[in-house]
Amino acid sequence: MSGTLVLFNKPFGVLSQFTDAKSPTERPTLSLYIDRPGVYPAGRLDRDSEGLLLLTDDGRLQARIADPKFKTPKTYLVQVEGEPDEAALEKLRGGLTLKDGPTLPAQARRIDPPDLWPRDPPVRFRKTVPDCWLEITIREGRNRQVRRMTAAIGHPTLRLVRWRIGDWSLDGLNSGDWLLNAPR
Repeated sequence: MSGTLVLFNKPFGVLSQFTDAKSPTERPTLSLYIDRPGVYPAGRLDRDSEGLLLLTDDGRLQARIADPKFKTPKTYLVQVEGEPDEAALEKLRGGLTLKDGPTLPAQARRIDPPDLWPRDPPVRFRKTVPDCWLEITIREGRNRQVRRMTAAIGHPTLRLVRWRIGDWSLDGLNSGDWLLNAPR
């Protein structure tokens, strides 16, 4: 690997870009956190999602991470409404058909609630509706794909944290922090 690689733990509500020309009100962008000229996100992470975002100045590395043809695995910790049974998880594992076509099979399993930073604002708690956490790994990156997949099995996403991209992970990186030239 040549060039610069930044691992960033993107907080909830932050855009995965350095400027926001589309909004009349200023929304938080990467420029509030990263003062490193010449690096750009390799892929995207929705404003209402949190977690690992890789930035680089190496175009080949950026393509290798973001281009769907390379099928780089991306692992998400997903808090969902309700408690999916094994049949629902099998639907994720087998691949689903969404409005934009079939997904590749995902790895999916229930996990204990992870020890994460508090989200601001917190996820709305409802006494009468249980929730649980899933770990889902996909090898493509369509727009809002994991959210659409959990909705398709009847368990809408409440919180979405990308934990890993390929060999890089958030281990030891707090929300809003970044690490320069992290080893693979």
